[in-house]
Amino acid sequence: MSNRTVIPFGPQHPVLPEPIHLKLVVEDEIVKEAVPALGYVHRGLEMLATKRDYHQMINVCERVCGICSMIHAVCYSQSIEELMKIEVPERAQFLRVIWSELHRMHSHLLWLGLFADAFGFEALFMQFWKVRERIMDINEATAGNRVIVSVNVIGGVRADLSQEQLRWILDELEIVEKEVKAMENTILNDYTVKSRTVGAGVMTYDQAYELGAVGPTGRGSGLKSDARMLGYGAYKHLDFEPVVHPDGDSYARSWVRFHEVYRSIDLVRQAAAALPEGDLAAKVKGNPEGEVVMRVEQPRGECLYYVKGNGSKFLDRVRIRTPTFANIPPLLTMVPECELADVPVIVLSIDPCISCTER
Repeated sequence: MSNRTVIPFGPQHPVLPEPIHLKLVVEDEIVKEAVPALGYVHRGLEMLATKRDYHQMINVCERVCGICSMIHAVCYSQSIEELMKIEVPERAQFLRVIWSELHRMHSHLLWLGLFADAFGFEALFMQFWKVRERIMDINEATAGNRVIVSVNVIGGVRADLSQEQLRWILDELEIVEKEVKAMENTILNDYTVKSRTVGAGVMTYDQAYELGAVGPTGRGSGLKSDARMLGYGAYKHLDFEPVVHPDGDSYARSWVRFHEVYRSIDLVRQAAAALPEGDLAAKVKGNPEGEVVMRVEQPRGECLYYVKGNGSKFLDRVRIRTPTFANIPPLLTMVPECELADVPVIVLSIDPCISCTER
């Protein structure tokens, strides 16, 4: 008769950079149940909305998660702009898309490096991060910072891109595309990678839909859901189709993220080609009043912002639902019946960001 054992997974683990904590109920090396224990990280960022004015809150929202800071700032800015009926200049909307997709690329490349490292492919890990450095150099050259670029303001952006900078960015992305393509066979067709990911952590289309999986986690199960399809900002002017894989396992989720790098490069090219002339920001008068919900697509999936203003410069409430929070219930359906040794790879396959989730 088998005995069940409860094994703590995390909050610290050599494979995962995030402090996720699961209690695993194990029977003969097979996981039977996973119970999450959230609350290990808490910074009180939402509470700052009552202590920092709505302009300063952009800097706070950017620090919810550094790796997708640009898209957090876009979501918050769009929320305030919706409340105040501010018309953002088209040039600013296109520039937001360019920096947002650069952030999506460097997030996916970082994750692909960690994914390779999880299998012991340290050389491939370094190669992905070497390619990512080109994206970070673009951020630094165009905005003055590598991660938190701080280009968003209420009503638009504070930085511009010259034609010379745009040509340089496109040249760099051509090199990025070539170098990522060179690694495609190794990361997607390698025997070791497939043996650890194909059939591991399966989540069906129906489960993804019912549990509300978002981002590559949902699209890896065939769920054609991407907030960019809503056409917010300049996305309504661009030709976009989400990357989807039907298999629903860890391999499918890695396949989606890998090919989303190509899709982001394509969107930057489209945005650069269609970039209109015009102002960078609209004039802002008054204070936000009312409430609004805004949705954007972060590298990990759909992010929701609820913002409530009271007519003063301080907001009543900012509530953030990050994609990892939505992907925790799907994760709990992937882990049961897998081998204990597969848990780190399955958890990594949803690209968890616990600091982002708990704020």
